[in-house]
Amino acid sequence: MTSTAVMQPEPAVIVACTISRDLENFDLLIEDMEAELGESWGDLNFSDAAQFLTQPDAENLEFVAIAVDDDEEANLAMIGDLITTAKAKGIKVILIAEEVSPIALHQLLRFGADDFVPYPLPENELHQAVERLRQAPPADEAEPDLPEEMHTKLRATGDRSAVVLPVHGLAGGTGASTFAVNLAWELANLSGDKAPRVCLLDLDLQFGSASTYLDLPRREAVYELLSEANSMDSDSFMQTLLTFNEKLHVLTAPAELLPLDIVGPEEIAHIIEIARTNFDYVVIDMPSTLVSWTETILNEAHVYFATLELDMRSAQNTLRVLRGLKSEELPYKKLRFVLNRAPKFTDLNGKTRVKRLAESLDIKVEVQLPDGARAVVQAGDHGLPLAETAPKNALRKEIQKLAQSVHETNVQAAEAS
Repeated sequence: MTSTAVMQPEPAVIVACTISRDLENFDLLIEDMEAELGESWGDLNFSDAAQFLTQPDAENLEFVAIAVDDDEEANLAMIGDLITTAKAKGIKVILIAEEVSPIALHQLLRFGADDFVPYPLPENELHQAVERLRQAPPADEAEPDLPEEMHTKLRATGDRSAVVLPVHGLAGGTGASTFAVNLAWELANLSGDKAPRVCLLDLDLQFGSASTYLDLPRREAVYELLSEANSMDSDSFMQTLLTFNEKLHVLTAPAELLPLDIVGPEEIAHIIEIARTNFDYVVIDMPSTLVSWTETILNEAHVYFATLELDMRSAQNTLRVLRGLKSEELPYKKLRFVLNRAPKFTDLNGKTRVKRLAESLDIKVEVQLPDGARAVVQAGDHGLPLAETAPKNALRKEIQKLAQSVHETNVQAAEAS
């Protein structure tokens, strides 16, 4: 007798699920899930997911991808319950959001989603999100202890009124972050009987590099502070700051990529107010993108530094920014234009080009920074300010002069008031 039985393949083990109202509305997500996991994933609607996540089988899931669009904003509480339930089971959560308002996205991230990916999905973005989840430490693993010298030892006083100095790059590569970091460090090292208290806020929430330039870790505490900015007090703000060489106090950019609108004008105003009342100078490294809270910082600023270079892209961007600020009747006169990689003193042709640039844009280029050359890159790679690695560098000396000028002007204004 011969057997006609056919061996059936073992069913694929389900390691992930998508959760949505209708997955057909997210066809790119289907393609990416298949490319990432083959047949080892399933699909659930919201009601089925609420039941399944409470079952023992759910504990086998590595992650869930919750896909939402603007139609789901009325169901945020239900989706939040799904995120909370998944996290309680040790399941990672990727949030896929299409045309969701910043407020709704903020609320969903606060429920505990591990990662966020916009829809339509950028190429390879889901794969990168899954890799980030797999490389992340377990949720119950505490944040590594910081070296003692990085802990902020300053106590909140609430009796200061800081000078607010934002730095905004009008084009990529104009040295805004380098300028902000080194300006903050020079202000913190001004000689005198009592050195000023200086805070550096890296508000480029997605690609901020102040932590890299100062060799400081990015902490989860920053995300927590941003999420609870409205209820933040001076003590929690000070505890989130890191100290560089016991002089400069830094709020780094978050550890993860976050949408710039995760905070709004009210939250930013509160953060700046807390910083102002506890420091003498607040230097802000701004994102190059104009966002809803750019106006807030412009209104709070004493001087708003805008970095540019001697090229057409900088000129065009400067013109567009000025037109935008003027059309909205914003205080554009607070802008102080900083020319990076300015011509040398003996470069008469370059000096003429700077003059023509200023005349064509109807601006004054009040600060001209020389090219710091390789020393700038080396300082950034070593996580140190220029004053520590190349104190005689021409760029460092110019930023030092500017810091002294800012401080002298501030002292004179204080004495006159």
